Amino acid sequence: MTSFNRIRNRMARDTQNGWLGGVCAGFGRTLNIDPKFLRAGLVILAVLSPKIVIAAYVVAWILLPAQNEVDYTA
Repeated sequence: MTSFNRIRNRMARDTQNGWLGGVCAGFGRTLNIDPKFLRAGLVILAVLSPKIVIAAYVVAWILLPAQNEVDYTA
């Protein structure tokens, strides 16, 4: 199993509790951090470097599966 597949099997977007795609909520659930802190940090970074942050967010939204699509037993 490649490193990318391990990350995809461990992380997923939390579409139930997420605001925009569930990326921050999914990262927060995986890292045991309140998604509010991740969202605040993302906004601060977006003010400083909007193109990079928006591109990274969109890539994460596309690449990470939704929570109901992940098989945690693998």
